[in-house]
Amino acid sequence: MTRFQANLLLLIAGAMWGMGFVAQSTAMSVIGPLLFIGLRFSIACISMLPFAIWEARRSPATLTRRDWHNFAAIGLLLFAGMTAQQIGLLTTTVTNSGFLTGLYVVMVPFLAVILFRQWPHGVVWPAALSALAGIWLLSGAGNVVFQPGDWLTIVCAAFWALQVIMIARSANSTGRPVTLAVTQFAVTAVLALVIAVAIEPIDIAAIRLALPEILYAGIFSGGIAFTLQVIGQRYTTAPQAAIFLSTEAVFAALFGALILGERLPPAGLAGCGLIFAAILAVEIVPAWRARRRTAS
Repeated sequence: MTRFQANLLLLIAGAMWGMGFVAQSTAMSVIGPLLFIGLRFSIACISMLPFAIWEARRSPATLTRRDWHNFAAIGLLLFAGMTAQQIGLLTTTVTNSGFLTGLYVVMVPFLAVILFRQWPHGVVWPAALSALAGIWLLSGAGNVVFQPGDWLTIVCAAFWALQVIMIARSANSTGRPVTLAVTQFAVTAVLALVIAVAIEPIDIAAIRLALPEILYAGIFSGGIAFTLQVIGQRYTTAPQAAIFLSTEAVFAALFGALILGERLPPAGLAGCGLIFAAILAVEIVPAWRARRRTAS
């Protein structure tokens, strides 16, 4: 596979995730957020399971108990982030959710410093200020108070950042990324369904109404998109992969406008631009400077 083909797969994955925000938002008009999460990740787990079995048969090493514990911990982070994002969509727009979720790219280096003393590239600090300015503009530049859903989405981004750090420390050492994915899907599905049964109404007719969104979010933005990400990242660099995957925020805004009729004022568009610029700067500038040093 050429690098162009790999990057195209990553772009398709970003588009699927962006469209997933619309499915997540519209489904909650008939079913509760935790029930949607549980059903979505049950389907994602089932759709990815054959690939995990195939991966296990080809892998020369077996997973240790510690590996399984780490996979389960990543599943807890996925559940926490997904729950915050899904509940947040009750009181925020698809566009806001898409861009605010993208803040995890900026949060990762900060959390790496706090947790593991891994200092980031110098570009992270101005990028963080750019992202904060973008959030301020996205909220209405002081004229509109952030909705609870916006704050929940920022909390979701923090959980995503922790998940990215944990995956980087687990997936590389085990060489079993698809098994990791299936494990975190299973953990998320079980926790969400247990809580949903306890606190949310379970209506079969409502589930049938939301079935298209559940199937899309489970099969496409869950199973297939993750598989495309895994395949694509084998043939391209990590910075390029992050750039293409971060386009999920752009696609979330695009699909929110096309399907749900959402519109942002000029200040909101500027805020989205600043957040997206911060995401790209964190990935592009370090790679560009490293290439210059190598060339010299």
